[in-house]
Amino acid sequence: MTETKDLTRLSVNAIRFLAIDAVEKAKSGHPGMPMAMAPLAYLLYREIMRHNPLDPNWPDRDRFVLSAGHGSMLLYAILHLTGYNLPLEELKRFRQWGSKTPGHPEYGHTPGVEVTTGPLGQGISTAVGLALAERKLAAEFNRPGYEVVNHYTYVLASDGDLMEGVSGEASSLAGHWRLSKLIVFWDNNHISIDGPTDLAFTEDVLARYRAYGWHTLRVEDANDLEALRHAIRLAQLDERPSLIAVRSHIGYGSPKQDSHKAHGEPLGPEAVEATRKNLGWLYPPFEVPEEVYRHMDMREKGRAWQDAWEQLMEAYAKAYPDLHQELVRRLKGELPSLPEEPPAFDKPVATRAASGKALDAIAPRMPELLGGSADLTPSNNTQAQGMADFSPQNPTGRYIHYGVREHGMGAILNGLNLHGGYRAYGGTFLVFSDYMRPAIRLAALMGTPTVFVFTHDTIALGEDGPTHQPVEHLMSLRAMPNLWVIRPADAYETFYAWQVALKRKEGPTALILTRQAVPLLSPEKAKGALKGGYILEDVENPEGVLVATGSEVHLALKARALLAEKGRRVRVVSLPSFELFAAQPEEYRREVLPPGLPTVAVEAGATLGWERYAHKVVGLDRFGASAPYPEVYEKLGFTPERVAGALEELL
Repeated sequence: MTETKDLTRLSVNAIRFLAIDAVEKAKSGHPGMPMAMAPLAYLLYREIMRHNPLDPNWPDRDRFVLSAGHGSMLLYAILHLTGYNLPLEELKRFRQWGSKTPGHPEYGHTPGVEVTTGPLGQGISTAVGLALAERKLAAEFNRPGYEVVNHYTYVLASDGDLMEGVSGEASSLAGHWRLSKLIVFWDNNHISIDGPTDLAFTEDVLARYRAYGWHTLRVEDANDLEALRHAIRLAQLDERPSLIAVRSHIGYGSPKQDSHKAHGEPLGPEAVEATRKNLGWLYPPFEVPEEVYRHMDMREKGRAWQDAWEQLMEAYAKAYPDLHQELVRRLKGELPSLPEEPPAFDKPVATRAASGKALDAIAPRMPELLGGSADLTPSNNTQAQGMADFSPQNPTGRYIHYGVREHGMGAILNGLNLHGGYRAYGGTFLVFSDYMRPAIRLAALMGTPTVFVFTHDTIALGEDGPTHQPVEHLMSLRAMPNLWVIRPADAYETFYAWQVALKRKEGPTALILTRQAVPLLSPEKAKGALKGGYILEDVENPEGVLVATGSEVHLALKARALLAEKGRRVRVVSLPSFELFAAQPEEYRREVLPPGLPTVAVEAGATLGWERYAHKVVGLDRFGASAPYPEVYEKLGFTPERVAGALEELL
């Protein structure tokens, strides 16, 4: 027993000193949290979690999310020690160009990292989506004796994570949904960057989480492994999500213990040496005893766990062949056969309504499609026919009501899509994309195929006024790398926009949809939306081009008619997606928008950014106004006459 305790203590200290040494070598980083929470990392990865370092993507693994992403060396150290493909050389290259150990954990970059974290609050909130996916898959596919989906989501969160509003939004939903396999450890160290947390954080956190519907526990000492074990056992037995407050000491064992100076900077040579003496660590930087590596190696156990699961899946395939085939398809991310032709429309229709019709056609063929809205379902048209509401009583329901929680919804959508087995989308008004922008950005950074449905896309909101009329939002979203923004001009372009979004696997898509009805284009011509931009109307030897997006395409068509009466030869280009258009061959792009032709862009939003495609812009660089939308458009200069005049000036 003494030998085992000694080996445990040695292993915990190995985690601490790998973190200390990596931060010291990089001359930057956050050593304090890894030093404090090393015992928990040891316990989770060595005893509690089922995971396989040889296959970090094993579908039924337990997930661990380091929401306190600044403490990334805690995660890198434990992944290295337990046998993931993260060699010691990578730890020595912490925070350096091209290393597998960036300053904050990055999904898809480092083996074993489940979620990109760092912006506080995002990790715990995304983890709610992971736990929700597990709950739903288990309800859909598990059968008596065949629990093929059965894993936990563990989270390590900091004080800062629990201060951020997004974590409150997501945690409230987790309690409402009774996600019992979500277990969060709160690193309760009483310290933030500015100093003691009580400078700004004196609430009763556990009472707040009990009010959310969570099970709460306390562990008085982060070094007490038996108390941690007991708390985890109690959490696993409860039917609610659990928050375990773990009293820890930042920078544990160092002269800077319990000081904010241990948070975000190297300890320094003198403090490192003192810490080595205090904790009895007699090894030079980056040296780990072989007995620790042997003790911590989880590859054999991980392979055995996965082998057992794969044997269960083989038996499941014989007992429930259809379910097995469907589960395997979905876990692989393979799309079913989607409808290729759009629904029929016989009159002008808002693109938000057309989006709803597209979903009606797609959802029956795509059982993994999960819808949702931030309390705007009738406005967003996001609930397809036959999509039952999800609830704790009906976990197989495919439609999720997020309440007025845009930011939490965005993070949860990312978690659903990261988990595997589902493709999730969620809707709100375009102006409220600002409320969820960090989650959109992380979806783009992680390459998560989340679909964000943004309706009420311009000043055409009319009477609701400038607080609800997006102006700068389109261009600000287009500025985000790896986010595809699609603003369709009619019902048919909307259908093809959904095809693009669902077939895209390497990043998120934002669909930008109208509140007001817009005329129909030719269904055949609208297929050009699949290329992001196309010639909608043309003449021989055009002398100028009008290029537009969304509802303003119809404004451009009217302006073209006015110019034609004057003998002007004008081409109209619909450009629903800058990003998709930019992905086309240069020859095609120059054919659609010849650089030498005078070109006017028309869009009821910020003009910044259109210079790449146009010589002049009819746009909006001020806020809108409250009035019926036709009057707002007219007063703010969105008329066929103004558009025609802008091109005439160029000609």
